Amino acid sequence: MAYIGKQPIVGNFVKLDAITTSATATYNLLNGGIAYFPQTANNCIVSLNGVIQSPTSAYTISGSTIVFSDALTSSDTIDFILVLGDVLAIGTPSDGTVTNAKIAASTIDLTTKVTGTLPVANGGTGLAAIGTSLQVLRTNTGATALEFATVSSDYVLLASTDASSSSSVSFDGYFSSTYKVYQLIISDLLPVSSSSLKCRFRRSNADVTASNYTKAGYQSWVHSGTNAISNNTFYNYDKIDLTQNSIRVASSAQGYFGFITIFNPLNTSSYKRILCSQSYSSDDAGGTGGTGFFNEGISATLQDSTSALSGISFFMGTGNISSGNFKLYGIK
Repeated sequence: MAYIGKQPIVGNFVKLDAITTSATATYNLLNGGIAYFPQTANNCIVSLNGVIQSPTSAYTISGSTIVFSDALTSSDTIDFILVLGDVLAIGTPSDGTVTNAKIAASTIDLTTKVTGTLPVANGGTGLAAIGTSLQVLRTNTGATALEFATVSSDYVLLASTDASSSSSVSFDGYFSSTYKVYQLIISDLLPVSSSSLKCRFRRSNADVTASNYTKAGYQSWVHSGTNAISNNTFYNYDKIDLTQNSIRVASSAQGYFGFITIFNPLNTSSYKRILCSQSYSSDDAGGTGGTGFFNEGISATLQDSTSALSGISFFMGTGNISSGNFKLYGIK
């Protein structure tokens, strides 16, 4: 067929579903089984019994129905109904006819206009859904795709507790074959009354009180320009003196801070030991009676037997722990 001017190559031409006639003038218009709504009768080409019908006089369009001027019979045949698109509108382009060049830049709303999974090759993740809480996006083992996974760490928080006028703070039941080394971090510890901080190992959820603890360490302090470094040791005590001097009381707002490392507490072939690095303020700076700032490092061991430990406990030499945070970590 010849055209004057440029030949149209696209258009929203829709041939509606076949209709079986009966003794009525009104019929539903369907496209693929779904109701179709032509804009006007003039948009449609209707063939009845081999004759093209005149719009508005032979039929009218009402919503998604066609109404013939006279009722049909079952012997009539609606050959086809072709809808040519909406008047004074661009209409719906045919499938596969819109190119990238026809889409204006910065016009597609990715929050509402895109569905499905965007492949990695096109800048997406290739995943149909996000992961669960606290998961991260990573490359899979074969480096062939992305995946969500839970972050694993070799330094894991196992327990945390806050002291409040506590006679002691104990950790039991956290030692397992998962970890070989454990670390306790103590922050802002203050005693009810000025006293030194102690600890004991535990077995079967009870303190080991045998006089088999040995400690070796150093201490440095400074007070009003005076300073000193000294050693502090003991042998066969019934507890470990973490601090050589008394920690200032709760009203001082200065506190104790320390890192305590416990090595392989479940091992049954060697004595158990800890390392401790700590700082605190004391009202007994080298026997001067003045307030001093102390730094201490110690190593201590329990040499009664090589039996496994169940935990560790902390307490003051006299009085309670007024406040302080204790955190236990497992290290793989």
